[in-house]
Amino acid sequence: MSHYFSEEQNSELKIKKIKDRIRGFDLEFYSGSGVFSKKKVDFGTKVLAENMILNKKELVLDMGCGYGVLGIIAAKLNCKVVMRDINKRACELAEMNLKLNNVKGIVSQGNLYNGLDKFDVIISNVPQTAGKEICFDIIEKAKEHLNKNGSLQIVARHNKGGNTLSLKMKEAFGNLKVISKEKGYRVYLSQNL
Repeated sequence: MSHYFSEEQNSELKIKKIKDRIRGFDLEFYSGSGVFSKKKVDFGTKVLAENMILNKKELVLDMGCGYGVLGIIAAKLNCKVVMRDINKRACELAEMNLKLNNVKGIVSQGNLYNGLDKFDVIISNVPQTAGKEICFDIIEKAKEHLNKNGSLQIVARHNKGGNTLSLKMKEAFGNLKVISKEKGYRVYLSQNL
């Protein structure tokens, strides 16, 4: 059986168009079977999208981009965006969604940071369902893929593993800020000082 964090999906692709208003933008997304949160934009993703700290022209990596919500918001905020996911189907949908929302970005299918360079900001709704080991990998390896003073910003449910992830961020980076708390979700930020 394949999961949304599997490279290949074995379910038949049934595309669905969803709409949402995030950070003041009216957006549409193609979603479908075999990707995370296929019926609507996930609440955690929205919390991160509304609160992530980005500056114009920054180079942003949307790690585990799914069908591209965070990366598209970053592009709408005039950032340069790379969107990465292991799921080939999610990457195809992310490509379609860049065009649909009239923004530019690079979609890169692959495993975690393999072949990627350095970024100013890494954003992620980490795939907690995939397990702690993968989430820890995203956090620990982020440091070597961030420019000086760059930040890792993730969202997680604090009482459902988020606290453990925040402690790993503090351990890896030596600092941690909570930049948003909403309905059990928190957005954590660590800076590469």
